[in-house]
Amino acid sequence: MKITPIKTPIVKVHDDLFEIIKAAVPEIKENSVLVVTSKIVALCEGNVAPVITGSRAEKQQIVRAEADAYIEPSESKYDVMLAIKDQVLAVNAGVDMSNADNQYVKLPKESYKSAAGLWKAVKTHYGIKNVGILISDSKTIPLKWGTIGTALAHCGFKGVRNRIGEKDIFGYEMQMTQVNIAEALAVAAVLNMGEVAEQQPLCSIEDIPQIEFQDKPPTPEEIKALEITPEDDVYAPILMSAPWKRNK
Repeated sequence: MKITPIKTPIVKVHDDLFEIIKAAVPEIKENSVLVVTSKIVALCEGNVAPVITGSRAEKQQIVRAEADAYIEPSESKYDVMLAIKDQVLAVNAGVDMSNADNQYVKLPKESYKSAAGLWKAVKTHYGIKNVGILISDSKTIPLKWGTIGTALAHCGFKGVRNRIGEKDIFGYEMQMTQVNIAEALAVAAVLNMGEVAEQQPLCSIEDIPQIEFQDKPPTPEEIKALEITPEDDVYAPILMSAPWKRNK
């Protein structure tokens, strides 16, 4: 794959996201994916809250309101809140103060709706047929230090490639194997875009293996098909025993 991070001016609240993309990206090639960080999507939407005291308690109250489900910080050695938000298991439900100019930046209001809007605008403006949009964020993973990228939403390509029924090199038939294309691209993109002061909230990915482009946004049924409920997850023994509090 060819992965090209793209520098932009500092993005501020209520900036026009597509104008930023047009100014920073002179060309988008056929059969490529444009990755956009969730932070600039949320900033342009104005989905922020002001930092008043900057205390942990202030941030935790915002997390409680944002999360679909959360675990109280008293359960954490690090006084952070493990949360589920938009089908992502993450610390603090994605609420973040980094690169935010004294604001709490939340996740986009409706990531799939934002991705679909950008996809339609990109296809029209750049005059291309096959293109994908991916909205990325960062998260930690259990039992490993460090952050990696994750996909909040995608548009213009199938998020998962189903390989169930295919045979391996010894003829064994795959029973459960599905390749999460969207997540894999998010991991690669975030590594290249950076996490600190790189100022590269956009990324172009070309020459992508296994991807299947679609000339439509994913339907609600297709989005739902990507999700696993905690009860059905292979990690259900852990997820179901946690002391979750739920908002929805």
